[in-house]
Amino acid sequence: MLRKFFTSLSLRNLIFVGLLLATAIGLGYLANRHHLQRDITLNASNSLEPASVSILGQLDGALTITVYATEQDAKLGDIRKLIREFVSLYQRHKSDLKLVFINPEKEPEKTRAARIQLNGEMVVEYAGRNEHLTQINEQSLTSALLRLAHSREQTVMYLIGHGERKLDGIANQDMGVLFGAKLKQNGFKINSLNLTIAQDVPRNVSVLVITQPQLDLMPGEVDKLLHYVERGGNLLWLLDTGPLHGLERLADKLNLVLPPGIVIDPAAAEMNAPATWSLGTSYPPHAITNGFNLITAFQSARPLEWDEAPEWQHHVLVEAAARGWVSPQTKGLDASGLNSNGRPLKFDKQHDTKGPVAIALAMQRNINDTEQRLVVVGNGAFLANSFAGNGGNVDLGVNMINWLTGEEHLITLQPRAAKDSNLVLNKTQLTVISVGFLIALPLLLALVGGVIWWKRRRA
Repeated sequence: MLRKFFTSLSLRNLIFVGLLLATAIGLGYLANRHHLQRDITLNASNSLEPASVSILGQLDGALTITVYATEQDAKLGDIRKLIREFVSLYQRHKSDLKLVFINPEKEPEKTRAARIQLNGEMVVEYAGRNEHLTQINEQSLTSALLRLAHSREQTVMYLIGHGERKLDGIANQDMGVLFGAKLKQNGFKINSLNLTIAQDVPRNVSVLVITQPQLDLMPGEVDKLLHYVERGGNLLWLLDTGPLHGLERLADKLNLVLPPGIVIDPAAAEMNAPATWSLGTSYPPHAITNGFNLITAFQSARPLEWDEAPEWQHHVLVEAAARGWVSPQTKGLDASGLNSNGRPLKFDKQHDTKGPVAIALAMQRNINDTEQRLVVVGNGAFLANSFAGNGGNVDLGVNMINWLTGEEHLITLQPRAAKDSNLVLNKTQLTVISVGFLIALPLLLALVGGVIWWKRRRA
C-alpha cells in the first residue's frame, strides 16, 4: 500500500504542490517579519545614505510629512507618486513616519493656513516643530530632519573687530560659503560678537568661535573672554601661525603651549600638494571623530602642545605628519613649500621636531555642575571659503560644533552627492555599438540557427 502511495503520479504531484505552497507561505511569513533588501543600482538610488539612516534613528517619536499637491502637475505629472516613492525610502527605516496628502484645490483653507507657496510643497513635523521643503531630494529632507532633531535652539557666535574670519562672510578668508552655510542648514543660528560694544559674552551662546585676529585685542576684551571661559562657556578656537595679538592670556588660561613653526608633511607633497599642507588621516577615538574616515587638509598648520592640568581632560582629534616634522622656519617659504632657494625643505635634526604632530585638540571639564567643552585647532584656513572644499574639512567642522553644543548624537557625515550616471560616448563608440547590435548580433544569431538546422537535417 505504501509502495503504491509513492509510485502514484497524482499523489506525488499532490505532495509537490503541498510542499511548494508550504514553502511559499513560509517564505512570505519570513519576508513579512524580517525585511531584507539589496540595492544593486549604480548610485544606490533606491537606498538612503548611511547619514540619513543614522539621523532617522535619532528621532524618537512620530514623524509626519504633509504634502500639499494636486493629483497631476503640469511639469512632473503624477507628483504624488514621485513623492510617495521617495518618502518610502525613509519609511523603511522609520515605521512611524506618516505621509499625508492634501489637495490645494479641494482644501484651499488648509493650504493658506499652512502658508503653502508651491504645488508639491512638503511640511515636515516633529516634536511640535515643522520645516517647509520645496525640493524633493535626500539632501533637503535629511537636512530638515537634522534641524528638527536639535533639542533646543543653538546659537553660534563668532568674534569680530580685529580682522577675524567671518562665519557668514563670502570673502576667500571667511568661512560662510561652505561651513557657515552648512551650520545654518543644520539649524544653527549664527551671530557676530564685538566685545568692545557688548558688556559680556551673552549667556545664551552655545559656542563662541575665535579665529586668528589681525590686530591686538584690548585688555578689556580679553577679560571678557576669560570670564566666558571661567563660567563654563564652550569655545572653538581656530589658530593660525603668527602672533596671538593679545590672546596669549587665553592660551595661558587653557594651559596651551604653542611652539613656533609650521607642520611639514611629506605625504602632502607625494599627493602633488604643497609640503606646507598637513593631511589629516589619523583620528584618535573621540565622539567628534567616531566613524570619521575622510581625509582632511590643513594649510600651514601650527603644532599644539599643552601642560597637563588636573581639571582638564585632553583628547587629540587630528594627528598629522607621521613622517614629517615641525619646522621653525616660516619665513622664506612660498605657497608650494619651497625655501628661498627653490628647493624642497628637508628635516633638520638640529632645529626641527619630528612628527607625528597634534593639530586639533578637544578639552573638557566639569564646572558649575555642567560639562564645559573646548576645541582648539592649529589652523583656521581649513574651514575658509577657499579651502573648506578639500576632503572632509566641512564634515569635521560640523562634527566639532555638534559636540561643542552637546548634540553629539547628531554627529554624522553629511549625505554625499549622487554619482554622475550619464554615459558619454564618442562617434566611433556609437558606430561600433550600433553596428554590433543592429547588424553583427542578428547575423551571428542567424548563423548559429542555420548551423543547428543543418545538423538536425543531416541527423
